[in-house]
Parts: sequence; structure tokens; C-alpha cells
Amino acid sequence: MPTYKYECQNCGYIFTELQNMTEKPLRKCPKCGKLKLKRLIGKGMGIIYKGSGFYTTDYNKKKATEQTQSTSKPKTKPTKKNKKKTKS
Repeated sequence: MPTYKYECQNCGYIFTELQNMTEKPLRKCPKCGKLKLKRLIGKGMGIIYKGSGFYTTDYNKKKATEQTQSTSKPKTKPTKKNKKKTKS
């Protein structure tokens, strides 16, 4: 749910309100009680990813490279195949 910023045109009171996007804008000022509220246009907030399904390394390249190095297969020297023993 987005947070909206409001300003009362009567008393100048500025506050924020957490509202659903489908809700109508508030009209009554909680401080003076007049129907003079105006919804202000703000910058908005950054997106917050919560829950499973999002990788914390998606936006942190330094940690992502460290993690991929630690999870990659270690390099090993090629081994010689065992020779089959033959009967004499």
C-alpha cells in the first residue's frame, strides 16, 4: 500500500497516510476538521522486496561475485585413469 502525503489548505498541517490505491483521497483535516485537504505529489518510496523469490544479491554486485565464487566447483587436476591389470 502506498503512503500519501496531505496538506491542509486551511491550517497548513502536513501529514502522511497509508492508504490502499483504490481508496478515495482524504478530505477532512485531522487537526482543524475543515474539508480543505489536498493530496500532494511526492517522489514516492523505493521498492522493498520482501519474502521468498527475490535474491538479495540481485542488486549487490560485490556480494554476488563473492557468492558465485564460493559456490562454483573447485578446480581439480585431471587424474590418470587406472590401468587395467592383465593376467600373465
